[in-house]
Amino acid sequence: MPKLAQLKKGQSATIEAFEDQEIALKLFELGCLPGQAVVLEHIAPMGDPIAISFNGSMVSLRKAEANSINVKFAS
Repeated sequence: MPKLAQLKKGQSATIEAFEDQEIALKLFELGCLPGQAVVLEHIAPMGDPIAISFNGSMVSLRKAEANSINVKFAS
């Protein structure tokens, strides 16, 4: 299954599932649930961390955290 970390800058996807329950809980508290559309807004110069946006919010995630989030790429 594709991972959030595989998105390119400006690309969007839909959250399908979380593999890491700690990250899931943090994102749930921010309103990012499975089925939520997200956009990759920024990638740090060395590739880590990344910033995603959803519902008008922007969140920074480490690549390892993003690799634990399954997504469905937007067509």
